[in-house]
Amino acid sequence: MPGKNLSRDEAQQRAGLLSVDGYEIHLDVTSAPDATASTFVSTTTVRFRCAEPGAASFADLLAPRVREVTLNGRALDPAAAYDGARVALADLAAENVLVVVADCAYSRTGEGLHRFVDPVDGETYLYTHYEPAEARRVYANFEQPDLKAPYRFTVTAPAGWDVYSNGAEESSTVDGDARTWRFLETKPISTYLTAVVAGPYHVARDHWSRELPDGSTLEIPLAATCRKSLAPYFDAEEIFTVTKQGLDFFHEEFQYPYPFGKYDQCFVPEYNIGAMENPGCVTFKEDFVFRSKVTEAAYEARANVILHEMAHMWFGDLVTMKWWDDLWLKESFADFMGSFAQQEATKYQAAWVTFANQRKAWAYRQDQYPTTHPITADIRDVEDAKLNFDGITYAKGASVLKQLVAYAGRDAFFEGARRYFQQHAFGNTVLGDLLEVLAVTSGRGEQAMRDWAAAWLQTAGVNALTPELTCDAEGRITELAVLQDGTPDDSAAAPRDLRPHRIAVGLYSRESDGALRRTARVELDVTGARTVATGLAGQPRPALVLVNDDDLTYCKIRFDADSLATLRTSLGAIEEPLARALTWSACWNLTRDGLLPARDYLALVLRFAGQESDIGVLQSLHTQAKGALEVFVDPAYRAEGARLLAECALRELRAANPGSDHQLAWARFFAATAHGAEDFGLLEGLLAGTARIDGLEVDQDLRWSLWIALAAAGRATVAELDAELKRDNTASGGQKATQALAARPTAEAKAAAWSAVADSDQLPNAMVGAQTAGFAQAGQRELTAPYTARYFELLETIWAERSIEIAIRFVGGFFPRLQTDRATLEATDAWLAGHPAAAPALRRLVLECRDELARALRAQAADRG
Repeated sequence: MPGKNLSRDEAQQRAGLLSVDGYEIHLDVTSAPDATASTFVSTTTVRFRCAEPGAASFADLLAPRVREVTLNGRALDPAAAYDGARVALADLAAENVLVVVADCAYSRTGEGLHRFVDPVDGETYLYTHYEPAEARRVYANFEQPDLKAPYRFTVTAPAGWDVYSNGAEESSTVDGDARTWRFLETKPISTYLTAVVAGPYHVARDHWSRELPDGSTLEIPLAATCRKSLAPYFDAEEIFTVTKQGLDFFHEEFQYPYPFGKYDQCFVPEYNIGAMENPGCVTFKEDFVFRSKVTEAAYEARANVILHEMAHMWFGDLVTMKWWDDLWLKESFADFMGSFAQQEATKYQAAWVTFANQRKAWAYRQDQYPTTHPITADIRDVEDAKLNFDGITYAKGASVLKQLVAYAGRDAFFEGARRYFQQHAFGNTVLGDLLEVLAVTSGRGEQAMRDWAAAWLQTAGVNALTPELTCDAEGRITELAVLQDGTPDDSAAAPRDLRPHRIAVGLYSRESDGALRRTARVELDVTGARTVATGLAGQPRPALVLVNDDDLTYCKIRFDADSLATLRTSLGAIEEPLARALTWSACWNLTRDGLLPARDYLALVLRFAGQESDIGVLQSLHTQAKGALEVFVDPAYRAEGARLLAECALRELRAANPGSDHQLAWARFFAATAHGAEDFGLLEGLLAGTARIDGLEVDQDLRWSLWIALAAAGRATVAELDAELKRDNTASGGQKATQALAARPTAEAKAAAWSAVADSDQLPNAMVGAQTAGFAQAGQRELTAPYTARYFELLETIWAERSIEIAIRFVGGFFPRLQTDRATLEATDAWLAGHPAAAPALRRLVLECRDELARALRAQAADRG
C-alpha cells in the first residue's frame, strides 16, 4: 500500500506542519460477538492546527472501507481522498476539524483491535495493541509519537460487557442490548499508547494512596482483569501487592505524582509481547495468569514486567521520545528500573542475578549480529522501529544505564530523572535532553556526558574483558591487568570500539570447606586495550579471577587459563549466586563464540547444574544446554550428548526435593530431552498415572509438555492428542495441541503445519507460533530439509502480503536453523545476494538468521577440535 510504511522524514515534515489539539473517538463494537462480522465502525474527530495555511498533509488509517471523510465541514470523496493507508488532506486552514467514519477490521494477529473467542464458554474478548504504529487500524490519526494530544474515547459494546480505556469511566448508558461507555479525556499522549479493552472480563479491584508534599492525598484506583474462564487461577492479590510496592518506590524516587488517574492491568489472550504500557490501562499477556504450578522464577518474571510497565508511566508515557531513534529513552530505562525496583522494593531478591544471566544474554546475542546497531539507533521508518524492540534497546540499554548509575552516582541519576520529568512533562525528548540534566546533577559536565554517550550509546558491539596475571615465585600477584578486546570473534565483522568501563575485579579462593569465596575485590576504570588494577599486588594467586564482578558493566567476561581450569572442576562451588550466574553466562558466551567446545559446556551442565540454587539460572542452563546439543556440538556427538543429558535430567529429577521448583524444572527438562524407549515409557506412565515420582504433580501444563515430547518421538496418535484437547479445551490447550500435532515425525504432519501458515492468512498469531514451534524438531532434520527451498521462494511474498507481526513469525519460525550445513548457509547467502532490493527489515531478519547458522557451523568445527 502506498505510504503504509511511514518514514522518519515524512513524520518530521508533518510534525513541523501540524499540532494536534485533541481527538474524540467512537468505536461501535456491538458486532464483535458475531463470528461472521469482520469489521466495526470507527468514528474519529480530530482537531488540529496547521502552521502553513493552504498546505497539504495526510492522516493515517488502515481500514477495509472508509464511509465518510469531512474536513472543515467539507465532504471529501473517500475514493479520492483515501488510498488504503492515508487520508489526503489538502488546503488546510490554520485551525482544522477532520471527521473520518470507517469500517475497521477486527484483528487476529495481535495488531490493532484483536478479537478472541474463548473456547471454554464461547465468550468474545477484545483488546488493542498498537506499538509502534497500529492505532491506525482502529481509528484515523497522525501516527507518530511526537504529535501528542488528549483523547476522549466513547465505546458502544454489548450491554453485558465491561470496557476499559486510558481514562476513567465518566458515564454509561444502555440502549437495548448495547451499552455506551464514555471515558474522561486523557492527558496528552501518543497514538501508540491509547487503549481499549472490552469483553466480559473478570475484574478485581483495590486502591493505593499517598500523601503528597503539598498535604493533599493522591488516590489511585487499581483494577486487574482476566477472562472469566481464568478467574479461578487469578492471583490478583499478589499482583496488587507488587503494584503497590512499585507505586511506593517510583513516587519516592521520581518525586512526580503518577499522572494518569487510575491504574488498570488487563491480562489478555494471544498477546504478541509481554506487556504494553498504555497509561491507565496496561495490557499483559495472559500467560502471567498461571493455570498450573510454575517456579518462583515465573512469579519473579511477572513482578519484573509489572514494574517495567509502571516505570514507563514516567519514562515513555509522561515523557516520550520524538521518534523511534530514541526508543531507548523509554525501553532501556524501563528494563533497568524494573530490575532496580524489584531488588529495592519487593521480595524478589534475585533480580540482578536474573538480569545478568538472562536479559544480558539476549543483549550479547543481538549485539553480535551483523545487523547490530547503537542503542540510539538509525530508525528510517516504522518497519525499522518494529524490529528495534530488541535485546540492544532493552537489555544492552539497561546494562549501560546500570553503568551510568555507577558513573554518575545513584543520587545524581535519580535527581536527573526528577528534573527530566519536571522539564519535559507531557512532551517529547531526544538524547541531548537527558544528558543535559545528568551533566548538571552528576557534576561530570556536558563534555564528559557527551563522551560517555558517544562511547556507550552511539557505538555498537560488545567488548570482551580478560584478566592477565603475573605472579612471583611464591605464587603472589605482582600485577593484574585487564585486557579489552576490540576485535570481533567473527573476522568478517568490523572492529569494535574500545570503551571506558567501570568494573570490579574479584579474586576467589578455595576455602577449607571446598567453597570458592571472594577474598579480595577492587574497582577500577578500564580504559584502552590494557589497564592495570591497583591494590591487588601481594595477594595470593586465586583459584578464580572474575572480571566484571558484581556485573557493573556490559561486556563479555573471559578467563585466564588457570581460572578456566578451576571452573571445569569447581564451578558449582562458587558460593555467591551473582558471581556464579556471571560465570555461567561467560561460559555460554565462550561456547557461542567457538572458544569453548560445546561438549565441554555440556559437561559443565552435566556436572554442576544439579548444584545450582537459583531456579531462574537453572532454567536458563536447561535452555542453553538443549540449544548447544541441537546446533553447536559436532553432529557425530549428538546422540551421545542427548543420552547424557537425558540421564542427567532423570537423575536430578529423582534427586530433587519433592514438590520443589527444582523438581518441576527438571521434570520439564527431562520431557524435552527424553531419549530412548525407557525414557518415553516413563513419560507415558506419568501421563497414565501408572508411574509416579514422589512430590511431582502432573498438572495440565506438565501433561502438555509430556505429550509434545511423545508426539515428537512418534509415540502419540492424533486420537490421543484430540482426547487431551477435550480434557483441556482452552486457548492454551488448543495451542499446545497444535504444537504437538505439528511435532509428529511424519511428512504429513510437516506438510500440514507448513500449509497452515504459508498457504493461508487466517491463522491467528498464537497458532502461527504453535505451528512453527512444532514444525522444527531437532531429531527431524530430514523431514524439514525439503522446505528450505520453499522458504526462500516465499519470503518476499509473505512479507508483502501478511501483517508485519505474522511475517516476522514466518521468517524466524521457518528459517532452517536446524539444517546446520554448508548447503543451507549457501542457500541463505544466495537469497541475500539475489534480493538486494528486498525490504530492509526483511533482509535484517534473514541476516540475523544467517549469522546464527554461521555461528553454529563455527561452533561445530570448534567442537570437533
